[in-house]
Amino acid sequence: MPDVGDVVTAKLLVSPFDVSTTATLTVTAPDGTTSAPVASTVDGGQTWTAPLTYTAAGIWLLHWTVTGTGASVENEQVAVAPTPDAGPAGRVYATTTDLANYLQAAPPLNAALLLRDASRMLEQRVLRFCHYDVDTTGVPTDPDVKTAIGRAVCAQAAWWDEVGDHTGAAGAGYGNVSIGSVSLGRTTGSASSSASGQDSAARQIAPQVWDALRAPQLHGKLVVGGVTVP
Repeated sequence: MPDVGDVVTAKLLVSPFDVSTTATLTVTAPDGTTSAPVASTVDGGQTWTAPLTYTAAGIWLLHWTVTGTGASVENEQVAVAPTPDAGPAGRVYATTTDLANYLQAAPPLNAALLLRDASRMLEQRVLRFCHYDVDTTGVPTDPDVKTAIGRAVCAQAAWWDEVGDHTGAAGAGYGNVSIGSVSLGRTTGSASSSASGQDSAARQIAPQVWDALRAPQLHGKLVVGGVTVP
């Protein structure tokens, strides 16, 4: 799978072909804009190539039109991955180095994504109920608090890596569904929790998160749910 920024050579093989064969390429980017890279052949019309740069992540459509001998239309969809570690802006409370030190092992290749999602999850489900001093960007100003929250995020990321799921997909299911004469059902868990994936271990807060936020050095610096860390 190509990444954003990759420079590739689009290729089309035509059969049958002769000197009357001509191929043109139209490229549609994920945002709907189109371009027409110049296609050329060096073997009399059998092989056509065109230079192409993938400038955005998403699905690209390569539309070849062949005229003359071998006339046809060929379409190819190409999935382009984003630049590794790139993603939506937002506070991330730990780095991949922090996670490696926490694990005492090499972090997984999707570590940046896990840390980003763990930061969001803990902001929504834990940190919003905590009180601590922050700077103008929302980052903790006390080094002990900053370290503790970073360890909490690492703990959540490590938990997701251990269970092999950080989206809750493993716990997602369906209730009773009928399609014509076919009826499907799932009995594990309630229909609402299964359908949303909330019964998955991935949607649980890792126990080590609470350990990190109850560290002794946080006394008087971090209030969780209205209770000062003892």
